[in-house]
Amino acid sequence: MPDRKVLPHKCHSYFKLRSQVTQIAGAVPWTVPALCAEYNWPSGTKGGGVIAIVELGGGWVMSDMTSFFESVGQPVPSITDVSVDGTENTPNQSGSAGEDDYEVGLDIQVSGASYYAATGQAATIRVYWSQDIGTAVAKAASDGCDVCTISWGSDEANWGTSAAEQMETTAESAVAGGMVVFAAAGDNDSSDGGSTPANVDCPSSCPHVIGCGGTYKTTTDETVWNDNPGETDGEGTGGGYSTVFPVQAFQIGAPPAPASSPYGKGRMVPDVTGDADPNTGYEIFVHGASTVVGGTSAVAPLYAGLFAAFGTKLGFVTPTLWQNQSAFNDITVGSNGFYDAAVGPDPCSGIGSPIGTRIAAVFTGAA
Repeated sequence: MPDRKVLPHKCHSYFKLRSQVTQIAGAVPWTVPALCAEYNWPSGTKGGGVIAIVELGGGWVMSDMTSFFESVGQPVPSITDVSVDGTENTPNQSGSAGEDDYEVGLDIQVSGASYYAATGQAATIRVYWSQDIGTAVAKAASDGCDVCTISWGSDEANWGTSAAEQMETTAESAVAGGMVVFAAAGDNDSSDGGSTPANVDCPSSCPHVIGCGGTYKTTTDETVWNDNPGETDGEGTGGGYSTVFPVQAFQIGAPPAPASSPYGKGRMVPDVTGDADPNTGYEIFVHGASTVVGGTSAVAPLYAGLFAAFGTKLGFVTPTLWQNQSAFNDITVGSNGFYDAAVGPDPCSGIGSPIGTRIAAVFTGAA
């Protein structure tokens, strides 16, 4: 991809176009409703949760939203732009020059379609435009949003300890106010694009953020997403152990970092996972055309739409997720370079991919 503008902590978006990754013969992309059905999404949940989307660049246009939601037989959500620091919705319909438009389109369309699949209602979405993730999260929380999805991030080393801890303080405050926060775990395998084979991505490494990893999912199989097997810096899900945040007691059954590893040994990332490989990616509309996009930045809004469907002010749900691992499909095959999947939680896929009706039963009491 072309270089993007430099943002604080070198943050960038985590989407991958299908045309930019190694193609897998026979792999078929998903419509969002079809993927939700495959993940056993609930139906008729009460809804009501307001979805906040953090964006650091790019933009969206209504014609793309109309085309997408018509294509999946759903109404267009209510979408409101909120400028946090003067940053605004700035779509560029000229192709590669507007590549972050793909991120914005992916976030809105996936979260909105996920929500509708679970509720039968049009979502309420607020897009928070900022040059800094933390300020956007804080603004979304102060505005009373119920779920927040973040598809931007960077290697913890780019943040530094102080900035990463400040991000965690912001997330903790938001969660204490009732907002659930999801973030992409990264798209560059175990290195996260860093200078060593094993790094994790912030803000997904923050203990009060739910880190979202990625899989390759077909109708018959689901494995860890890694389009460059044997490499630690390729196209695949992020995951590993934090160098900033300590081991978290709520991560029941999480394996410790290898004793011989010279890398992070703290909090394990991700917490959960879902389809992210662009080969089995998401059909969306951007720049006036249908296209297929993947990346862990698709997983965060997928979960955001589901949790907004459960109602309002759920807050710190992460411990509950880890206490209910049977509500997830355990991913046991694959590697993100430095780490391997295994039975039970692992630093490639967390506790697994969603079984929507089981997760709904935990949070709404209805199967």
